[in-house]
Amino acid sequence: MAFLPISKNDMEEQGITQLDFIYVIGDAYVDHPSFGHAIISRVLESHGYRVGIISQPDWKDERSIGILGRPRLGFLVSGGNMDSMVNHYFVSGKRRPTDAYTPGGVMGKRPDHATVVYGNLIRKVYKDIPIIIGGIEASLRRLAHYDYWSDSFKRSILLDSQADLLSYGMGEKSIIEIAEALDSDIAVRDITFIPGTVYRTKDISGICDGITLPSYDDMKSEPKRYAESFQIQYRNTDPFTGKTLIECYPNDIYVVQNPPQPPLSTQEMDDIYDLPYMRTYHPSYEAAGGVPAISEIKFSLVSNRGCFGGCNFCALTFHQGRTVQARSHESILREAELMLQDPDFKGYIHDVGGPTANFRHPSCQKQMTQGVCKNRQCLFPEPCPNLEVDHSDYLSLLRKLRALPGVKKVFIRSGIRFDYLMADSDDAFFRELVEYHVSGQLKVAPEHISDAVLKLMGKPKKAVYEAFVRKYTNLNEKIGKKQFLVPYLMSSHPGSTLKEAIELAEYLRDLGYMPEQVQDFYPTPSTVSTVMYYTRIDPRNGREVYVCRIPHEKAMQRALIQYRNPNNYELVKEALLKGGREDLIGFDKKCLIRPRKMKYESEHVGEKKNTTGKSGERRHVKVDMREKVRQKQTDKPKKKTIRNVHKKKK
Repeated sequence: MAFLPISKNDMEEQGITQLDFIYVIGDAYVDHPSFGHAIISRVLESHGYRVGIISQPDWKDERSIGILGRPRLGFLVSGGNMDSMVNHYFVSGKRRPTDAYTPGGVMGKRPDHATVVYGNLIRKVYKDIPIIIGGIEASLRRLAHYDYWSDSFKRSILLDSQADLLSYGMGEKSIIEIAEALDSDIAVRDITFIPGTVYRTKDISGICDGITLPSYDDMKSEPKRYAESFQIQYRNTDPFTGKTLIECYPNDIYVVQNPPQPPLSTQEMDDIYDLPYMRTYHPSYEAAGGVPAISEIKFSLVSNRGCFGGCNFCALTFHQGRTVQARSHESILREAELMLQDPDFKGYIHDVGGPTANFRHPSCQKQMTQGVCKNRQCLFPEPCPNLEVDHSDYLSLLRKLRALPGVKKVFIRSGIRFDYLMADSDDAFFRELVEYHVSGQLKVAPEHISDAVLKLMGKPKKAVYEAFVRKYTNLNEKIGKKQFLVPYLMSSHPGSTLKEAIELAEYLRDLGYMPEQVQDFYPTPSTVSTVMYYTRIDPRNGREVYVCRIPHEKAMQRALIQYRNPNNYELVKEALLKGGREDLIGFDKKCLIRPRKMKYESEHVGEKKNTTGKSGERRHVKVDMREKVRQKQTDKPKKKTIRNVHKKKK
């Protein structure tokens, strides 16, 4: 086993004169199956193709793209494991200080919109070579989309990057079909038939049974048309029922999206994760301190992919799809045994999961033949009658992992879908989750407690979460453990006004909980919630939605969730006054904040502010009496002291 070549010297040592593909990536080169570039390159290698890696090239220097020479078949391009703009910026627009996917955590080693920049750099140096883009950044920007960071409506990334093909989704099947087509001397412009790909053309006469979306110009001039387009796209993310989608651009250019690639079978998943990964970052990064992201995934196990949860702010439906695909127990146990051989392994498996940890099979069997439902979700607003709720397979897997010699603890840190857990009539998994797989705190994602906002989020009602909390608490008491819940909460999601934000603050007050972290809604490409944010329309039904877009109001909503933080006082006070909730400013136990200026203070301007408490009134009376005493003393003539006498004599 060896790392893939990253230099000409590596190529010579491995006896390679010319590579078939060169993979240009925005991340550091980490040969681990949690990194998309590692999976795609190893899958290609397993089919006999020679792949080299150019990691984080200097996009200002054309020579950086030619360090491995000209590939025989083409360039592959990925912005990285994250969208480069999410990687670079907080939702506030402020630059992030570090990049976990770069050696040493250094920020700034990749450009904004990395896929576009890399594609244009390659095209500038190699005029006629095939360029295939993929990864999360390309996948979620494959058709026209709203870009939050520039607050603009952008074209398909295929056009802006000057690439020939786009592989969306996870891409293992489509990349092999692309490679075989290129290896068979099929011109890249003629590769228009592969599922899971997007191409551009000027001739759509040969497309059968396609759906023509609103044109780019129409969507740009009238956002409502984009909401209509997105809903069509959302209904065609299933490989069994999805149609070819056609998007028109000026000058008679068409961007065409083929239906998604079929889901992987368990055997195909096993084959991919059994490939000979080095399971760490390239040794050339050691001097810089390694790649920080490896610490989160080195001792974690990917159990599944895909998610039928259907959260509207999540892009998984567009990237991995709603059909859950899972690895076999044997494959996961083999990977765990490799961990045991690692000298850094201390006996703790950090996670066993995926997008949603407790999804280990499709939501119902008909999905594998007829596809997912186009007009209904599996869990929202209520669990579907056809939903198969069963944790037995996952529980069996966890028991096997716990029994491995050398394993002290198996944690579950990826998301647990609590409404799916509550729908299970068998409590066996819930009990063992609490007893064996929680590291003191279980992280869950209710996101909000206002049913009006939850409905727009695609999340279960508040009552479901409260029932889950009660059950979790009872199980801990029975087992004799004191473990906590850490709820993830989101502010400023479409539909959330100050009224709903205050409602959430009151809930936290009654709970006695102050979250350390709060996530402002982040409008990333290709989510239902982002469409709401941009168009102010719910694409599912065409209804208008309130959207908080003013930074100051967003700050108020965020501050309300952390109302106890003294730094947030003025924002919380302003929010309560604007929301007509002055009743929450005062000394009653139901109040969120206390008034800083008392009646006495307003009558005695300039007096030092006093702290308040149960004895607040009594303290102010004493201060008042002291003030009267001081006033009387100033009215009296000064006593002649020895010191004053000496001063007069001088």
